[in-house]
Amino acid sequence: MNGFVNPEEALKKEQRRLETEHERKKQIKRKEKFPESPEKDILLFLVEHAPLEEWQREILWMIREEAYYFAPQAETKIMNEGWATYWHRKIMIERVLNDSEIIDFADHHSGTVAAHNGQINPYRLGLQLWQDIEDRWNKGKFGGEYDDCDEYLVRKSWDKQLGLGREKIFEVRRVCNDITFIDAFFTEEFCFENKYFTYAFNENTGMYEIVDRNWKRVKRGLLSNLTNRGKPFIYVANGNYKNRGELLLVHRHEGIDLEVVYAKAVLPGLYSIWKRPVYIRTIVEGKAKLFMCDKGGVQELKAK
Repeated sequence: MNGFVNPEEALKKEQRRLETEHERKKQIKRKEKFPESPEKDILLFLVEHAPLEEWQREILWMIREEAYYFAPQAETKIMNEGWATYWHRKIMIERVLNDSEIIDFADHHSGTVAAHNGQINPYRLGLQLWQDIEDRWNKGKFGGEYDDCDEYLVRKSWDKQLGLGREKIFEVRRVCNDITFIDAFFTEEFCFENKYFTYAFNENTGMYEIVDRNWKRVKRGLLSNLTNRGKPFIYVANGNYKNRGELLLVHRHEGIDLEVVYAKAVLPGLYSIWKRPVYIRTIVEGKAKLFMCDKGGVQELKAK
């Protein structure tokens, strides 16, 4: 039965795989450091260099392809949620509901767009921005003449009756993502009218309180959280760390610490793929940190 259990072609294929893997390991040993520059696409790096069976490589490739497929949705989450809420509200109020149903709808709608302590509600922010854009372009509250006006009451009552709001929101929907959406239309007036300030929890009062009213810093914080879809910047720094074929990742600190709990949950998965120790270097509370995962689990090492 040997010919059926171990067909000659299957044996040859396995031999070729072993020879390819052996050559790959020799090449790694010859390279003091690779990749030559930090690699952001970690999954692609693993697909190309991890010691995987072909079926495992295929699974990783499918996961990567799916992530890229959904990336545009993550980049327009605030716009999409706000757009859906805008039209749902308009259709229900203007076309669908009768008088007896308005209260129930208002109750559900207010829950959807409610403000949440310590975090941004994308339904709320998106809806308010779409409504603000439509109102501004209907009244002509844009352009040099409006921007140069510094009288509060004049700006407040400004209305050129242009009626361009609907056309403008469809244009914005067509050309923007969340970052350009907020960068272009999150104005000082919008920030103050909708109370988008920076809040922090006060342990003495047991309440969230405003700690910063500077609209530019609020806007910068929003844009920072949206950059890279809110995910940390992590790169493959060395696939031959310590010249032992170990994997070193580096977190590019952008002012926000890496979530250590998440990092410790991800490292064992990377170790199971790479088959050798995996490290990640980061900064936590202003101090350099180095975490390593091997067959013994995750541990923190002294960062150099």
